[in-house]
Amino acid sequence: MLNIIKFDSFISVGIDVGADFSWMSIALPNQTFVGKPFKILHSDLNSLSIAVSKIKEAEELYSLESRIFLESTGIYHYPLFCYLRDKGFCVSIINPIITKNSTNINIRKVHNDKFDSQKAALIGLKPDLKVSLMPSDLALDLRNLSREYYDLMDNRSAYVNKLQGELRMVFPQYLKIFSKITTNTALTLLEKYTTPDTFLNVSKDEIVNSISSTARFGIAYAENKYNAIIQAANDAKFFGHSVNSNFKRILLYIRFIRQYDEEISAILSDMHEFVDANKDTEFVKQIYLIESFKGAGFLSAVSLMCEIGDFSAFRSPKQLFAYFGLDPTVKQSGNFNGTKVNMSKRGSRIARRVIHTMALVSIALNRNGSPNNPVLREYYLKKCQSKPKMVALGAIMHKVCNIVFAILRDEKEFEIITPEEHQINYSKAKCDIAA
Repeated sequence: MLNIIKFDSFISVGIDVGADFSWMSIALPNQTFVGKPFKILHSDLNSLSIAVSKIKEAEELYSLESRIFLESTGIYHYPLFCYLRDKGFCVSIINPIITKNSTNINIRKVHNDKFDSQKAALIGLKPDLKVSLMPSDLALDLRNLSREYYDLMDNRSAYVNKLQGELRMVFPQYLKIFSKITTNTALTLLEKYTTPDTFLNVSKDEIVNSISSTARFGIAYAENKYNAIIQAANDAKFFGHSVNSNFKRILLYIRFIRQYDEEISAILSDMHEFVDANKDTEFVKQIYLIESFKGAGFLSAVSLMCEIGDFSAFRSPKQLFAYFGLDPTVKQSGNFNGTKVNMSKRGSRIARRVIHTMALVSIALNRNGSPNNPVLREYYLKKCQSKPKMVALGAIMHKVCNIVFAILRDEKEFEIITPEEHQINYSKAKCDIAA
């Protein structure tokens, strides 16, 4: 979320934010510093008050307003940002990429917190500096939940992979029986019986009842699965090697997967509560707009909108591309032009993940064989004729990003329109403007 800041002469206060303390430097319009860098202790209210006093003294001494610039640090800058904002100061967030790539203010190679605060102060004096906007509390709440959701899902996936690894060693045939090893029936049976020998020693009725009570597909389904399990257990005698610890680890991984499922479900429930409680806000209305895109469910819409934050900061799709890290890297020097072009991936990792998922759903087919989005699928297949599949998918991701921008800009729900229909609508709109 970038915004261009334009001011007349002002005092620039640069703050290098740390976990427990920050360093503050004050720069004048002529790029000279007022005093030495000051260390702000986050746990000391007196230290925070002194920092505020120093800024106000500089304002009175030079008869100029101050602008405070904090480098984004993930979470640590939020309390200091809110504290200074509540004290009446104009506070802005700088993307760390900007400070990192700025010209060094010293010939010597220097990198420490004091120096970085001075650097931030000088960067704050630059005209047309792009700063990040602070998201609303609702956006922060949902963003925290969304990011926690994806972290839990990644950790869950790690334990699913570990479970599959153990089964490939001791009971590889079991992996082929169910569509997913994480289905409730598959996990419940492993929890109850675990080893191939136990499956063979338990009565048929007991296993069939366990399957039918969890899968709920009827006795015929349960008996078919029972026969497959018994066959797999017999096969494991000839191919599969185990020690006692293997089965203990299987049970351990299943417990972890169950726990992650509970936490993930709770997070999704909390996200629904936040959205339902704020239906009348502009932010939630924008979530609903993104959700209208066929390929974006509730989670994708919320996660994407949380990463966007304040859509008003974006004036073109290219800015959204860059913010998500979907923009191409450019390698050119003299007569050399790099031919291998990759995404910069300097933006939101979760936003790219969501856009990637939306792109995959868009080009996929329904169960009846019809495409979810015939326009994007046709574009994808045409691209695949001359480009590798991943390059074609990247083009679809750009299309999806364009659509998201248009939905939010026009404040209209998504509808599939062919290129020909789009051209007609565009021509009509131009004629209406001209008239």
